[in-house]
Amino acid sequence: MQQKIKKPYASAGVLALLLAALLAAVLAGLCLGSQPYTLAQLWQALCTRGTDDPVWRVIAFVRVPRVLAGVLAGAALAVAGVLLQAVLNNAMASPNVIGVNAGAGFFALLAAVVAPAVPGAMQLSSFLGALGCALLVYLLAWRAGLSRTTLVLAGLAVSGMLTAGINALKLLWPEIVSTSPGFLMGGLSGVTTAMLTAALPYLAAGLVLAVFLSADLNVLCLGEESAAGLGLHVTRTRFAGILAAALLAGAAVSFAGLVSFVGLLAPHIARRLIGTDHRVLIPAAALLGAAFVVGCDIAARLLFAPFELPVGILLSLIGGPFFLSLLLHHKGGRVYV
Repeated sequence: MQQKIKKPYASAGVLALLLAALLAAVLAGLCLGSQPYTLAQLWQALCTRGTDDPVWRVIAFVRVPRVLAGVLAGAALAVAGVLLQAVLNNAMASPNVIGVNAGAGFFALLAAVVAPAVPGAMQLSSFLGALGCALLVYLLAWRAGLSRTTLVLAGLAVSGMLTAGINALKLLWPEIVSTSPGFLMGGLSGVTTAMLTAALPYLAAGLVLAVFLSADLNVLCLGEESAAGLGLHVTRTRFAGILAAALLAGAAVSFAGLVSFVGLLAPHIARRLIGTDHRVLIPAAALLGAAFVVGCDIAARLLFAPFELPVGILLSLIGGPFFLSLLLHHKGGRVYV
């Protein structure tokens, strides 16, 4: 993968713009909805914190958890996409494309069936499912020749089997998804602060590990032989990257459901804006992914109001054509795979 490094002042400017976009999306997410509020009402409610104030109750118990879930899920899936694309050396790798999200979702629902009363079981199972699926897809693709097409096909095959398992769980135990109908499509409407708190250790560990690996990922992108010649332990770096991606994707799926294509869209757009230096690409993708999910969730609330569209549907409608454009990228008149 060719390295393209932006100048420091240009990178700082892009990061500042992305941060401003995220803050604007957060404010819009707190103010807009079935009952819109002005910035003055929002400020007054946050300052008074009156339990009898209906505005404060809506903001504190509905919109703050929802917006925070969008920020965390978007950032986590975007960074997971950056990591997977780097360690697998494949521009089309992302948590949903190679089946990581499906693995996390299946094991999360399985934990809800087997151990519904065990605290943290859903988050732990989601992480283990994401990690196992990522390693399985990598092993299958490696055994068959690690190419772009092989990796995608292996991911689609594993994802198809796990999706069948998810549908079987839904049919046999319909009550496990009745309390969170947006899980299978990807939605933020039922997220609570307790769900976010349970996922926070996995998110924090994944983000810290991703930042720690950023310099090594720059070396890895020079090529496996060059990276090994520079003293990088390639196998260990790849496993650590997959581990961090599983932590992030599994945590996001545990509360946001099967949200798709964020890990594909955000890294590619961030790479166009800021270059391929992972020391700045990772925070840029995190900011972009967070702002993108929050913005799409706002649109999903308002497009068909008072009916609310799960944000995962809107993300799939946007991400599907983007994925096809990557898959059918023409180079010299031929399909580039």
